[in-house]
Amino acid sequence: MPAKPAALKTPEVPLAEYARRRKKVIGSLGKSIGLVYAGAADADLHARYRPHPHFEYLTGIVDEPGAILLLDGSAPEGRQATLFLRPLDPEVEKWDGLRDEIASSLRTRYGIGQIFRTPRLGRMLDGCMQRTRTCACLHPFGWVDQPVSPDLALFRKLQERYPGVEIEDRAAVLAKMRSVKSKAEQRMLRKAAEISKVAYDAMLRSVEPGQTEWDVMETLEHGYRSNGSRGPGYNTIVGAGLNGTVLHYIANDQPIGDDDLIVIDSGADYGGYTADVTRTIPANGKFSPRHKEIYNLVLKALDASIKATKPGTTFAKIDKASRDLITKAGYGDTFIHGIGHHLGLEVHDITPDGPLKEGAVITIEPGIYLPDEKFGVRIEDDILVTRDGPVNLTRSIPRTVAAIEKAMADRG
Repeated sequence: MPAKPAALKTPEVPLAEYARRRKKVIGSLGKSIGLVYAGAADADLHARYRPHPHFEYLTGIVDEPGAILLLDGSAPEGRQATLFLRPLDPEVEKWDGLRDEIASSLRTRYGIGQIFRTPRLGRMLDGCMQRTRTCACLHPFGWVDQPVSPDLALFRKLQERYPGVEIEDRAAVLAKMRSVKSKAEQRMLRKAAEISKVAYDAMLRSVEPGQTEWDVMETLEHGYRSNGSRGPGYNTIVGAGLNGTVLHYIANDQPIGDDDLIVIDSGADYGGYTADVTRTIPANGKFSPRHKEIYNLVLKALDASIKATKPGTTFAKIDKASRDLITKAGYGDTFIHGIGHHLGLEVHDITPDGPLKEGAVITIEPGIYLPDEKFGVRIEDDILVTRDGPVNLTRSIPRTVAAIEKAMADRG
């Protein structure tokens, strides 16, 4: 009997990695306590629930709105991480989904030994205050016109109840950790890029004048969902003609003309990690001489910035590599945005101060926008920063004039 082929391993972040992340944060706290909130779900069900990325990064739990993670550097070993979940409510759960009781099976599934319901949080915090009066803010702080971060809001309540409570700023801890992607995270992002490629290939074989921007979006997003993704990691942009000069255009409702260039910015989500890809394609399958001129300039700038990407460099230097070329060609005022951003659990992933480190995954996306000529060009790739040179995770998605025209020539 022939041997069965080995099953393909589905990329995932193992429970042990989440535990290591929590341990690293706890180690940075000293004798302080920290709180990480999952955040509330949309009560009107208008949007799919997604926990705060800090909470997802430390637990991998994506279906427990209202959960809170307590990290206590002053507690004995083995009791330094405690998960609090909302109380069970059988009547509500008939509507919103069944939830498990707290038992060994739940502790095993989450890899966290101490799990309680949220009403017990106050009692646990009282025990913390008997050991320490130092609290560390881990959430990003709200700007002056935004709500106060949830951990800071609770720590202020503790100050009102316990004398001598100090609040420290440790918001950079998780930002720095999340900016360097582990091997498991890199595999998740590679998978997101692979799914994106399949969808882009299908789109390039089907797009044509007379369709709408919405048709192009639907082809891409169907491709994501049909190949292991839950959908796009952010709102897909499909801007034809003049709409391609609008950076965050998301109406996606206009017809596509024969002479239009189409700016497509879309990427698949895989397990919470998103690709972020932009390609600019000719609706009729052939770049005009003018479109080709600008496209090749943007591609040259993109490749220059990718080449400049390495551990220890900065976004400013990567930006300069593109901007110098575009400015020298006379289009400096048309490159109206920054060169890119970190990528991960968020499409614009949290970005710490300082130079790039090995293991960072960033986007690089120069562009030229010419509204008077009714077209724009942006090309974006996802780059893994390594000591051996930049690794382009999205390079296999057609990106040169020749490769795009060849892919579109296969339209049936």
